[in-house]
Amino acid sequence: MATVSMGRMRRTRSWLRRNAVSYVMLLPFAGLFAGFLIWPLANSLYLSFTDFDGVSPPKLTGLENFRRLFAEDDRFRHALSNTGTYVAATVVLGTLLSLGLALAFRGSSWSHRVMRTIFFLPSVTSTIAIMLIWKWIFDPNDFGLANTVIRWFGHSTAIEWLATPGLSVPILVLMAVWGGMGYGMVIFVAGLNSIPEEYYEAARIDGASTWQQFRRITLPLLRPVTTYVVVTSLIAAFQIFEAVYIVFRTNANTIGGVLDSGLMIVPYLYDIGFTHFQLGYASAIAWVLFVIIFVISLVNLRIGRAFKEL
Repeated sequence: MATVSMGRMRRTRSWLRRNAVSYVMLLPFAGLFAGFLIWPLANSLYLSFTDFDGVSPPKLTGLENFRRLFAEDDRFRHALSNTGTYVAATVVLGTLLSLGLALAFRGSSWSHRVMRTIFFLPSVTSTIAIMLIWKWIFDPNDFGLANTVIRWFGHSTAIEWLATPGLSVPILVLMAVWGGMGYGMVIFVAGLNSIPEEYYEAARIDGASTWQQFRRITLPLLRPVTTYVVVTSLIAAFQIFEAVYIVFRTNANTIGGVLDSGLMIVPYLYDIGFTHFQLGYASAIAWVLFVIIFVISLVNLRIGRAFKEL
């Protein structure tokens, strides 16, 4: 037994000599990671079971916040419905347009490089600046670009773009797709350029049409890239905030626009937490959103893996 203990001690000391410096160098990162990510997440989870208002000490209420969220909160259900519609439209349209742009501008010529740069610019431009421009475009007054354009075609009555409930979600989808399809295009271009040209040459020799090459070669080999684009687009779409806060915030200080027609989950979370100071309830909303994003992302990853195995 003594021999076994001595052997273990020697192995432990040897392991420490080999790895001690590495772990010591990791300590600053581990401290920052724990302090700025793990602790806030744990604290948020705790607060979701309390009635914390930012002033009084939090009191445990169990699952009351979650029960209220699904059983009583019509505004949350409305925000969830808007978000679901917005996410579905944004992800589908954004992915298709990104792939279309990648197919159109995948070459290495200077014209294709210029076009890729133009479409990618919104992805690296200040979000606040872009949202302010969109707000000017849909301004109902004479200087609003959208109303100016429709006047050129003989439409004399100005349209209240941001005050028409039926237009709120389509406008948000338009802004998101325009701003995000350039990023997806770059990812798809990288995926397309990684497909060996020999596959297409062999298919052409066998008499395959352009559509058959796209369906049988391009789409199957792009499945990992497509899964990545879809999952990242889903996460970004569920977290929409700036567009709603800047474009649809009204003079009455309502964050979701007229009749909450543009209200999404994250702006609603902000409204509950930092306008009404129901921080415990806002934490519950945040964790519900986390679970939704996690489950949908997991399903997409499983679907992508299943297609890959076919």
